[in-house]
Amino acid sequence: GMGVERIACLRQNVDNVYETDLLRPVIDKVAGYAPRGYGAGSHDDDVRYRVIADHSRTAAIIIGDGVTPSNEGRGYVLRRLLRRIIRAAKLLGIDQPIIGELMETVRDAMGPSYPELVADFDRIHRIAVAEETAFNRTLASGSKLFEEAAAATRAAGKSELGGSDAFALHDTYGFPIELTLEMAAEAGLSVDELGFRELMAEQRRRAKADAAARKHAHADLSAFRELVDAGPTEFTGFDELSSQARILGIFVDGKRVPVVAHRPRVHSETLPPERVEIVLDRTPLYAESGGQIADTGEITGVGGSGSAKAAVTDVQKIGKTLWVHRVNVESGEFVEGDTVVASVDPKWRRGATQGHSGTHMVHAALREVLGPNAVQAGSLNRPGYLRFDFNSQSALTEEQRTRVEEVANEAVEADYPVNTFITALDKAKAMGAMAMFGEQYPEKVRVVEIGGPFSLELCGGTHVHNSAQIGPITILGESSVGSGVRRVEAYVGLDSFRHLARERALMAGLASSLKVPSAEVPARVATLVEKLKAAEKELDRVRLANARSAAAETVAAAEQVGGVRLVARRMATGMSAGDLRSLVADIRGRLGSDPGVVVLLCENDGSVPFVVASNQAAQDSGVRANDLVATVAAAVGGRGGGKADLAQGSGNDPAGIDAALAAVRSELLRG
Repeated sequence: GMGVERIACLRQNVDNVYETDLLRPVIDKVAGYAPRGYGAGSHDDDVRYRVIADHSRTAAIIIGDGVTPSNEGRGYVLRRLLRRIIRAAKLLGIDQPIIGELMETVRDAMGPSYPELVADFDRIHRIAVAEETAFNRTLASGSKLFEEAAAATRAAGKSELGGSDAFALHDTYGFPIELTLEMAAEAGLSVDELGFRELMAEQRRRAKADAAARKHAHADLSAFRELVDAGPTEFTGFDELSSQARILGIFVDGKRVPVVAHRPRVHSETLPPERVEIVLDRTPLYAESGGQIADTGEITGVGGSGSAKAAVTDVQKIGKTLWVHRVNVESGEFVEGDTVVASVDPKWRRGATQGHSGTHMVHAALREVLGPNAVQAGSLNRPGYLRFDFNSQSALTEEQRTRVEEVANEAVEADYPVNTFITALDKAKAMGAMAMFGEQYPEKVRVVEIGGPFSLELCGGTHVHNSAQIGPITILGESSVGSGVRRVEAYVGLDSFRHLARERALMAGLASSLKVPSAEVPARVATLVEKLKAAEKELDRVRLANARSAAAETVAAAEQVGGVRLVARRMATGMSAGDLRSLVADIRGRLGSDPGVVVLLCENDGSVPFVVASNQAAQDSGVRANDLVATVAAAVGGRGGGKADLAQGSGNDPAGIDAALAAVRSELLRG
């Protein structure tokens, strides 16, 4: 049991690992911000110092291993570590962000032994700080709900926070149950963990049932249990597009039946179509999985059932082993036990393989451009299209996006062979094959290799035979889909060509309209934009000048409402909030020493900016701008705020402008 840390304690002559030169620097860093020092006599505070030190070190190493915060698996462990650091710091009285500096301290202390912490520090720092920022927002809003629930619990004479309260904190604000338990203990309360976990289980059951219903058109999968237990469907689609098979089971609207026949629909029939599913002992049709959507095709009868034909619209897996074909019976009838032929639509399969192989190419290109931490976080492949999610804390720059696209298309042009083979999971990982974090793999796995070391991934999907068959890859865009996860979308093959053709036609149309060559379109557009901005600026100036020139006339028309001189007007369309503020200040200054209020609104591109001002005399009589602005906001469907002398806001209902002006008058009359 004499590990490195215990040896360090002996060599450095300290009582515990937290006093060694690995963790003490983190504690000292925290002590520089906390109002209560380490070892000052509070056991609870010392524990918090140690939690921060230990978790900071662990979090830095985990992020360095490529893990990002998430709500499941290793990502959830990391998220809990970072959130405990934040929570412990706040309990020590530290209100400012601190994780960034803690990561720097860990790097300085452990960098000599863990050089990857130094090499990858920018990413480690960025991920940790982003999680701190996000959780601080969560903590601020969730803590208020916790305090309300705790107060209600005490008021009811109870000492246990309800499971429904803990569930609401988790479901609404993302509070992990561990955090709720800590906060409750500090408040002298316990938590109904059993009730919380029952509600969580019920939520998971509903989600699972909803997912099943979406995939299989019904939530009760027990009807398939007998077939699942009988053994797996043999998938033949890697080697052939058409296979003879035997019908193992037929299901109509979720119930097993011995036979299903084509049901001619008469013109007046209003019954919904039947949901027909057929299970075969073997099939070439790929079932949706691994991000690749299902094949389409047909099932036809042979022999006595030769007239039977059904279009396959979807294929789903049940229990990971049973292929269920969703079909529309177009002619004849199918009987359980019949021999049939299942065929894949070759055009569909060709497009699907292009999309799936294209995904592997984009993944490899992203890793080449961004580095090994750009690992897969999800994908979707369908004919001609791919969507790929990957771990990254920042958006692709235009240069990076172009380079990713270039690397992927260079690999396409290289005509790399695509090889697949079955091997042991450990051997595949030793070869460097990429695997999805959190996925459970069997002992034997299928590896897809494109161009030797260029792309090597664990994958059970269908692929092209060589990279040139993918065709061109065009990245459509890149966006964020969650904390630390980015998404690229792309067209492949003919869909890529069609997209480029549309872009070319669009550019040609712009060039024709602007009367310049295509290469000069960007410069011409930039010039026009600058001219438009200048024209809009001049229009704003003229509009404001006109309004100011009429200011004296506007003041002269002021109403006397409830003892206040009121200027309440709908201004010319298009005035900005800044223009309104300037004009309000001008008019308020002309109202003199008597109580006066100015309310100006206008319509501006579908929104309603508004400004309210009260002079000092009005404020002294109890008429405040920040009170009146709420009245205006309610009438125009918006929000507003400010101070007693000046407040402003914006709404989205121009039809409510007249009602807003009337509401202000009514408010002043009520006094």
